[in-house]
Amino acid sequence: MPPTPQNPPAPQAAPPTTTTPCPPTGFDCDLQNRIAAVKTYVSHRPGTVGIVLRDRHTGAVWHNEHAEDPTWTASTIKLAMAVDLLRRNREGTITLTPTDHTKITAMLHNSDDDAATTLWTKYGGPDHTLWNKAFPAYGMTSLTPQRGYSQTYPYWGFQKCTTADLDRLMTHVLDKTPAEDKAYIVNNMRTVAANQQWGVWGAGKAATPGNKDGWSEEDGGWVMNTVGFAGPAERYTLAIMNNLTNQGAYDEGRATDTEIARLLFEGRF
Repeated sequence: MPPTPQNPPAPQAAPPTTTTPCPPTGFDCDLQNRIAAVKTYVSHRPGTVGIVLRDRHTGAVWHNEHAEDPTWTASTIKLAMAVDLLRRNREGTITLTPTDHTKITAMLHNSDDDAATTLWTKYGGPDHTLWNKAFPAYGMTSLTPQRGYSQTYPYWGFQKCTTADLDRLMTHVLDKTPAEDKAYIVNNMRTVAANQQWGVWGAGKAATPGNKDGWSEEDGGWVMNTVGFAGPAERYTLAIMNNLTNQGAYDEGRATDTEIARLLFEGRF
C-alpha cells in the first residue's frame, strides 16, 4: 500500500523576546548605562570624586557618595561671584563699571585670579562678608569660608563647598537668573579660554557644552573641579569635584573630570 501522507509539523512559535526594563529613574536606559560606566571608571581614579548629574527636562538627579563632601571650591566660586554682581547691579545696590564687566568676563573666560580679587575687595563690604551672605540664595548652602594664607577673611580663594552646592548654583543660573544675565553667563561659559576646556568640556562639540573650572594645590593636595551644562537648551548639568588627596595632581584630576563628561555625553547628541 502507498504510504500514508503525513501532515507537515505545525510551525513552532518563536520564543518571546524578553528585555530587562530600566528602573524608572528619570534617566533613559542609555544614560543609566553611561552612569554605570562612570561609577566603574571613578572607582579606579585617584582621590575622591563627587558627581552630580541633573536632567533639567525630567527633573532626574544622580549624585554619588561623595557629592556632599566639603571640598575646596578653587575658582568655581567665581561663577557665584558673577551671579551676585549681576544681581546687585540689576537691583541698583551697586553700579558696575565697564572695567568691572571686563573683570567679570575675565573671571569666567580664563579664570583670572587678579580680577576676582579686585572685585571681591571692591564689592565685599567693609568686613568682606557680603559675598558669603549672598551665596546661599544661589544654592550654595554648604559653602563655608576657611582661614588661609590671605590677610582678607572671608576670601574667595579659601572656601569649601560640596558638589551638590555647585549643582544647585548651576541650576540657579539656568532657571532663576533674568534672561539677559543668563545669556551673558551661558555665552561666557560656552566660549571659555583654552585653560578652561576640560571637565564638562569633555562632553564634546556636539553637546555645545559650557563650564567653569577650578583647580588649586592645597595643603592636602590638588583639587580639580568643574561645573557646567551640556545638550540642547542646556538640558543636562554636571558638577564634579575631584579631591586628589595627594594621590595625583593637575593632570590626573583634569583627565578624571574630562573623562566623566565624555562617558556621559559623547555620541548622545
